[in-house]
Amino acid sequence: MKPILVFQTDFTYKEGAVSSMYGVVKTVDRELEIMDGTHELPQYDTWSASYRLYQSLQFWPEGTIYVSVVDPGVGTSRRACVAKTVDGYYIVTPDNGSLTHVKRFIGIEAVREIDESVNRLRGKGTEGVAIFHGRDLFGYTAARLASGIIDFEGVGLEYPVEEIVEHEILEPTVEPGKAQGIFEINDPNFGNLWTNIPLKKFQEAGFAYGDHINVVVRHEGEKVFEENVLFHQSFGFAQKGAPMIYNNEMMKVAMAVSQGSFCEQYHLSYGPEWTIEFTK
Repeated sequence: MKPILVFQTDFTYKEGAVSSMYGVVKTVDRELEIMDGTHELPQYDTWSASYRLYQSLQFWPEGTIYVSVVDPGVGTSRRACVAKTVDGYYIVTPDNGSLTHVKRFIGIEAVREIDESVNRLRGKGTEGVAIFHGRDLFGYTAARLASGIIDFEGVGLEYPVEEIVEHEILEPTVEPGKAQGIFEINDPNFGNLWTNIPLKKFQEAGFAYGDHINVVVRHEGEKVFEENVLFHQSFGFAQKGAPMIYNNEMMKVAMAVSQGSFCEQYHLSYGPEWTIEFTK
């Protein structure tokens, strides 16, 4: 069976970019199966691209080719690449930080720079286009790889995995009765915020389901939220409209408002400047 192609971008569906990418794939090989990851990533946000890639990649069949295009440096000297993970997936992406989480938490076995002299769309009047590598380079190369026209070696020259561009990943600090970290990403549809604190470490610090825990959130050092908040397994344990702490799908500590938006209700967001402290 040919690999599935999964696409994530910041393109949205407001114009024809996604359709054009998929048209290129089907022109290469009509048998290829295309699936959407998301096309609603925040514009230019390569951190979010990296996190969402790690969040979903592992749940696809081995051999899946994931195309991730958030590319504020399109047309510049940043590398266009295909990375092969240690567990048999391929990621077609600009090398601009979008591989950070996969490299750190899954592992990348090898990475190759896409050879544009071979693996670039030709003959469609696109030769002078420098701003749509999602269509002309990434989608096209992914289709050629999935269809078997090229193998991994046919992508282009290999370069050291150590040269992959990475974002800094901040580590939490955990001790008995206390855990400190950051909000590293959001759940945009529901307004939840996910910390970088693993559930296992949180529980080892003495926090247990059913506890009411003192929570302090700071933005650039200024306190913006402080309450005693219920920690439990899922949203139904909290009263509607009340904040709560829960274990998210990534097995990390997160915060929500039951049937509401934690972000909107308390005017909070994510990033290294948004710190959080839990104490018993």
